[in-house]
Amino acid sequence: MDKYWCLLLLSLFSKVNAQTRDSLDIKIGQMILIGMPKAEVDSFVLEEVRSGKVGALIYFEKNIPKSSSAFAAFKKMSWSYQKAAPIPLFICIDQEGGKVNRLKEKYGFSRSISAASIGKFKSIDSVRFYAEATAATLAGLGINVNFAPCVDVAINPNNPVIVKLERSYSANEDTVTMFAKEVVKQHRKFGIVTALKHFPGHGSSQADTHLGLADVTNTWNSRELKPYQSLIDSGYVDGIMTSHIVNKNLDHKALPGTLSKSMLDSILRKKMGFHGVVFSDDMQMKAIASNYGLEEAIKLAINAGVDIMCFSNNIMGVENRTVDKVHDIIKNFVTSGEIKKARIDESFKRIMKLKNSISINGSEVQSLRAEIQKLNHSYLAQIQQEEEARKNMEQLLTKKQKKKLNKKK
Repeated sequence: MDKYWCLLLLSLFSKVNAQTRDSLDIKIGQMILIGMPKAEVDSFVLEEVRSGKVGALIYFEKNIPKSSSAFAAFKKMSWSYQKAAPIPLFICIDQEGGKVNRLKEKYGFSRSISAASIGKFKSIDSVRFYAEATAATLAGLGINVNFAPCVDVAINPNNPVIVKLERSYSANEDTVTMFAKEVVKQHRKFGIVTALKHFPGHGSSQADTHLGLADVTNTWNSRELKPYQSLIDSGYVDGIMTSHIVNKNLDHKALPGTLSKSMLDSILRKKMGFHGVVFSDDMQMKAIASNYGLEEAIKLAINAGVDIMCFSNNIMGVENRTVDKVHDIIKNFVTSGEIKKARIDESFKRIMKLKNSISINGSEVQSLRAEIQKLNHSYLAQIQQEEEARKNMEQLLTKKQKKKLNKKK
């Protein structure tokens, strides 16, 4: 682990209780993404952030302050969470535009249009205009991750969750790639991470994974991988979000994409050459929650290659998942060896690399990093003192043990 990761870990150690100084706890926390319950700072979530148990938050429409000053209240909420975090947070949203649009005009935000509408215009200028407006708005609100663009190819015109909701740019994979690339470009201008979705392709499904399993074995087409491959090759991928689709041709065990090592490690990592952060789609969607126990789903997802797991606590009829419960499950699996510590280290390094690459609202992130470094200088000395004290104690105990042995002789 290089100096940057060590500094980040030490900065967290300096802010949490001495009894919780465990680098594994910190690394696990960075792998957990949760939704918040209301449109104001939640004291319980704030404490989870402050303690380093969670590394990312996600906003939904319910989290938008319903006031005349929604923008200011929203930004204040973001920065309350961000400033409490020992390691800068990913603050996320699904802001594709059109029907997948949390920041609606009725709350005072700028108009957005669907991917399908942009696809009909066949205009790079249009996608540039709307993507830039979205990215600027997100940056102003303190949001630094947009789960967009959707690069699903509209293979099935009757697809209920992608095509019918106008989330796909086109049935042509090259058109999807062209528009998605422009979306990524505009977000990067404002320091916003994007996550392409839904890998390995949801555009051919006949079912909605929010409601149950969607088997695309007989409908999926390899063209659905092309936008990912083209954008990976050209350097326009920050992160990728998984899909819960089942494809027995890609995974003979019939595991959903989010839980499939064949899809995420063998295909995405090794074959396609993606080495960045993989976000899960919501682990509480019924394709996962109704078919896999929480523990099994977590173990499979991490071992498959997911770096950050999303628990939105936003789906009706699905039990809420607390950070403590998810954290404990992961740690227990590491302790038992069912998840290798090296696997946690891989995710942590990917996450930290991506967090270090973005500007969390310009000057604020610079001052935050400066604060972290100041904390580290003083805490480094404390760590060294504690280490010396530990060694002295061990030497003292060893001497006492030797004296007892000599007396026995």
